[in-house]
Amino acid sequence: MDKVRVSAVSYTNTLPFLNGIRQSAVLDQIELSLDNPSVCAQKVIDDQADLGIIPVAALLSLPHAHIITDYCIGTEGAVDSVFIFAHKPIEEIQTLYLDKQSRTSNGLARVLLKNHWKRDVRIVTDIEGADAYVLIGDRTFGKKKTVPFVYDLGLMWKEFTGLPFAFAVWVSTKTLTVDFIRLFNEALKVGVSEPEAVIAGLPKYEDFDYHHYLTSSLNYHLTEDKRKAIGKYLVLLKELDT
Repeated sequence: MDKVRVSAVSYTNTLPFLNGIRQSAVLDQIELSLDNPSVCAQKVIDDQADLGIIPVAALLSLPHAHIITDYCIGTEGAVDSVFIFAHKPIEEIQTLYLDKQSRTSNGLARVLLKNHWKRDVRIVTDIEGADAYVLIGDRTFGKKKTVPFVYDLGLMWKEFTGLPFAFAVWVSTKTLTVDFIRLFNEALKVGVSEPEAVIAGLPKYEDFDYHHYLTSSLNYHLTEDKRKAIGKYLVLLKELDT
């Protein structure tokens, strides 16, 4: 049987998933690659991967996608790794630079600026001249004190909607066997049941707590409320371009 091509994110937030996968017999059934979120999505879209943990914004480009697991990269509030960093208060920004590694977080920033903060900002291609910029993942660790204004997009979404958020979900456009899906799901369950197991050996950052991040900021369970949040987000995202 051909191995299932799996694309996973190379950020710290995915390490518990990878830890579970590497402890499972499912590892022998997959061909694993590590990519940034936008590349994960593109690999699934371009049929270079059979399964990926993809940014939820990419679901708009995958009309036949199947969310196959009970797990996600999500949060119940402040996620502590998806931000708008700003040089002035959010009510005053006029230009925004987007993160090239992101789809969902860029979209979330734009959704919140339009609907929550009621700001009509211009997207720019030069970070040096931008009033604010989106930054995600490990590159945000220890950076919250480096700019005057910091907005956690998980927390802002919760304030705006009252809902948690799911940034990425495990998606396939192929029909995978019931046995494979069960085994893969069980591997993820093992990994997220002990997220702090991945902390040893990670680089240290001032003003950043891995234990809090992995056990409190992140919430890996794809609950019904997170599914509602995905639906609401995708509607608002589509409205940006209409």
